[in-house]
Amino acid sequence: ELMKGDITDKNSMREAMSGADGVFHLAAWYKIGSHSKKEKERGERINVEGTRNVLELMKELKIPKGVYTSTLGVFSDTKGKLSTEATHYRGPFLNDYEHSKWKAHFEVAQPMIEEGLPLVIVMPGVVYGPGDASSVHDTFVAYLKGSLKVSPQRTAVCWGHVEDTARGHILAMEKGKKGETYIIAGPVHTLIDAMKIAEKLTGIPAPKRHPSPRLMRVLAGVTDLASYVMKVPPLYAAENLRSLAGTTYIASSDKAKRDLGFAPRPLEEGLRETLALEKNLIAAAAVR
Repeated sequence: ELMKGDITDKNSMREAMSGADGVFHLAAWYKIGSHSKKEKERGERINVEGTRNVLELMKELKIPKGVYTSTLGVFSDTKGKLSTEATHYRGPFLNDYEHSKWKAHFEVAQPMIEEGLPLVIVMPGVVYGPGDASSVHDTFVAYLKGSLKVSPQRTAVCWGHVEDTARGHILAMEKGKKGETYIIAGPVHTLIDAMKIAEKLTGIPAPKRHPSPRLMRVLAGVTDLASYVMKVPPLYAAENLRSLAGTTYIASSDKAKRDLGFAPRPLEEGLRETLALEKNLIAAAAVR
């Protein structure tokens, strides 16, 4: 049963949440590359205050268990090291999304857990798969169309198929210990390796140019200036380029595998399905 609500308006969620056995809080603002003060304030209102509203209402309604979706982004660039649930990064951050989610995790959710809120926190990495509408989807579509010319050196992420990530949430509700945090991220691969896997699956050549982190930061500076006088595509926004400049958003899911039975699929398996679907969608759009 669908019910309308707005996480920035606590009372709009009261009827839907009343009597619930559990609450999943997944709603969030995700936008990288905006100079707008209005957008930044919107991100704070949704990610930080919206989370506070959901969790306060959960407490008021005495809901027995909740799962809050954080992100590996709260650790920002891990500089090649695997983060764990015990990692507590304090900044600086590469974009407003990371910072606002950090505040929601460590200044809202964690203190409420310490006060007794029966909450479990899950931390996905990059999510890909059917139905994706993020910059990850845009990257793969650009690759399939032959317009993706570069993949940066050293940049690496945890690749989590959407179905595995969803299953990780359900496992956290069913088996997760209240008060605990679980990283539910997929296997670690660099962007270069991911594109090599894509080439193996599709036969479409992977990007041959691999700009260095330094060059990516220089390009970010250029597009940052350009964005004041022209519209820059999100894929090439300054914040996005800085976030891809040799950065690593990587962590260990060993705790979730051990305690929850979390079992993410290999990237090759997930990409086989994802790229086949996107190729069909591109072909169908061309026919229309």
